[in-house]
Amino acid sequence: MSQRPAVAVIGAGFSGLLTALHLAAAPEGPTVRLIERSGAFGRGAAYATANPDHLLNVRVANMSAYPDDPDHFTRWLAGREGWSAHGGFVTRGVYGDYLQDLLRRALESAPAGRLLLEQDEAVEVRRAGDGWRVRLALGREIEAHAVVLALGVLAPASPAAAGADLLASPRYIGDPWDPKARLDAAASDVLLIGSGLTMIDAAISLWRPGRRFWAISRRGLVPRPHAPTAGPAVPIWAAGSPRELLAAVRAASEDGRWREAIDALRPHVQGIWLGWSLAERRRFLRHVRPWWEVHRHRLAPSVARRIGLMMRGRELVVRAGELTSLGLTRDAVEATWRPRGGRAVRRLAVSAVVNCSGFLGDLEQARDPLLGRLLASGLIRPDPCRLGAEVDAGSRLIGASGQARGGLYAVGPLTRGAFWEITSAPDIRSQAAGAAQSILSALRRARAA
Repeated sequence: MSQRPAVAVIGAGFSGLLTALHLAAAPEGPTVRLIERSGAFGRGAAYATANPDHLLNVRVANMSAYPDDPDHFTRWLAGREGWSAHGGFVTRGVYGDYLQDLLRRALESAPAGRLLLEQDEAVEVRRAGDGWRVRLALGREIEAHAVVLALGVLAPASPAAAGADLLASPRYIGDPWDPKARLDAAASDVLLIGSGLTMIDAAISLWRPGRRFWAISRRGLVPRPHAPTAGPAVPIWAAGSPRELLAAVRAASEDGRWREAIDALRPHVQGIWLGWSLAERRRFLRHVRPWWEVHRHRLAPSVARRIGLMMRGRELVVRAGELTSLGLTRDAVEATWRPRGGRAVRRLAVSAVVNCSGFLGDLEQARDPLLGRLLASGLIRPDPCRLGAEVDAGSRLIGASGQARGGLYAVGPLTRGAFWEITSAPDIRSQAAGAAQSILSALRRARAA
């Protein structure tokens, strides 16, 4: 390897970009190779959208890329002509502009060769002496002292109810964020599998006059709206089992201020999760998670109003139930489903199906060749709750042996099993900064040895 240490960051969405920026900004830091297969450095799937109706789900004031500079994003916005915050929420495209501006500035200020962009797909990571070797799809190999997996969210698993003929058909969209995915303009009735944030985005993106969406999920829960303005925090006891936590939130919400209760709990969520036993975590996921997610991950008020209008006009119909089959007919898709709590099966004929079931957590179902090879080689393993990859408190990946791998890290949603709340910008920015510091410290120790 070269004298200056090198770090390969795989994935250039929010989590990968911020990790790379922290590493590149360090005096006497490593060479950073930021690898992104799509070429959309800094945007990722979340912030690549140009749809003006796709707004952030977090207020502007909480969206700084830097945990030690909370006003960074608002200052950047203040210098931008003609921006509109939609009551405290900007479009995801504008936030993507912000991230790309951070990258541009970092490239301009970094010494030559310190921050390198690689538009390619990483398909294999393997040990090479004391370091690592990353193989790219186009054939090149990169040597690195440390590797960071920042893969973002994984495409949802195929629905068990769907037949192989449907999955191979243009009437089925398996990943609503795939830029190549297209819905036939003539599609009139569309089935959306799931009723969370991905369903909201799909319904807004795919809306056309005369088109009706049918959203089916197990409980039929839809994300709640943010209040027009943020209210003052309420005191809440942030400790105990999942049952005690739920009771504390209910008690703090008796006057209707459930948003403030959830927001007051937020700084403690990772600590609570880390303090729970595996059985308690599984109990939370089984019984509380659906309600937690629709109250915790809320909609911008204008988006909530739009969805409310669609539901009242029956352009969007949400049902609680279980899909039992999905099959192609000559000119449609026939879905059968069982309403929650019922026995009778109902039938629904639609023009197309969009999988909005949310990102995949179980790595063994992932269709990513890199993850498949990492699992097969024992360099990583699924976390016990099947939410992602197992990591230690310092975001180091844990292999099949149960030991953390020196120099192999993960940041972002892939680490949800360890930290739970690690899918939104305020949480990821802190993790990215911490992981970068851990890598820098390890490199300094290796240099001094």
